[in-house]
Amino acid sequence: KRYDEITKEVTTYIKKIGYNPATVAFVPISGWNGDNMLETSANMSWFKGWEITRKDGKVTGHTLLEALDSILPPERPISKPLRLPLQDVYKIGGIGTVPVGRVETGVMKPGMVVQFAPANIITEVKSVEMHHEALQEALPGDNVGFNVKNVSVKDIRRGNVTGDSKVDPPMEASSFVAQVIILNHTGQIGPGYSPVLDCHTAHIACKFSELKEKIDRRSGKKLEDCPKFVKSGD
Repeated sequence: KRYDEITKEVTTYIKKIGYNPATVAFVPISGWNGDNMLETSANMSWFKGWEITRKDGKVTGHTLLEALDSILPPERPISKPLRLPLQDVYKIGGIGTVPVGRVETGVMKPGMVVQFAPANIITEVKSVEMHHEALQEALPGDNVGFNVKNVSVKDIRRGNVTGDSKVDPPMEASSFVAQVIILNHTGQIGPGYSPVLDCHTAHIACKFSELKEKIDRRSGKKLEDCPKFVKSGD
């Protein structure tokens, strides 16, 4: 009964924010007892297994491990321009300035001339490391540290974005258009609303200057032009 209650509640919530419940596995587990973690548990004989729909068809299973193994790995966007948001910047004795972060798109290599935005600093990458091992190239998904020439730890900081200075480098933007889901907010939101924005590793205040349109989350169809306000659920 409790499993059914939770499944129903979570299904309603993920539908609300635009996910398809058919792609989500609901697995009753007990970490304490190890039930349905790695092997099917006799303590939950009432559970007949989960079924999800993937791009390549339906997949079934019983355990959490099977559910994790059923997830299709994402396609790594290697061909896109390099984008590496900085998580932190360190000064290491005998080496110098070492920014660290996760490659989101593109490829980073030693010898590449990179540009940091919005700091607008251009420098050469001397070396790239992951887990204390030197890399000839860092691909999307890799968490790396890279040594840069003639840059102080004071010049760049968390939230800056690294790109190839010669191939579509990242640029500072004074404004941008965003598609936003209002999940849980008391009252109405209109032009002038000032939230704090978390974008990749950046954490910064911004302001809604204009509400362009209200759309249906599932279909993407326009519901209203230039609404005066939006509220929870929009």
